[in-house]
Amino acid sequence: MESTDLRKAGLKVTHPRMRILEILENLDGKHVTAEDIYRELLEHQDDIGLATVYRVLTQFEAAGLVLKHNFEGGQAVYELDRGKHHDHMIDVESGKVIEFTSEEIERLQREVAERHGYQIEDHSLVLYVRPRKKN
Repeated sequence: MESTDLRKAGLKVTHPRMRILEILENLDGKHVTAEDIYRELLEHQDDIGLATVYRVLTQFEAAGLVLKHNFEGGQAVYELDRGKHHDHMIDVESGKVIEFTSEEIERLQREVAERHGYQIEDHSLVLYVRPRKKN
């Protein structure tokens, strides 16, 4: 993403917005907290406060640049919205977030909605998983 993406989203190009966008891009698909971004800024001596990070992430979410997830038992995490739908698995032991896509699951969800007389507008699927015990 570039400064033109910020302008297209109706946001003024500012140093904090550009730096936070850059960090999200460099983390490429990882799910990060506002605190993760803030720590990254501190490591690079950027004088951007935690409150600003939260404010920018809220603006990015409203503008459709990032997705915010509130996975059960954890704090909010963010990822760039790359426009491709995916679902998530959360390892309950490590907290690791695994993204996956499954056309079969998508088809089944559409069938369930149709069977009840609905069509899906949007959805999110989160599976809470634990590593299988080895025998």
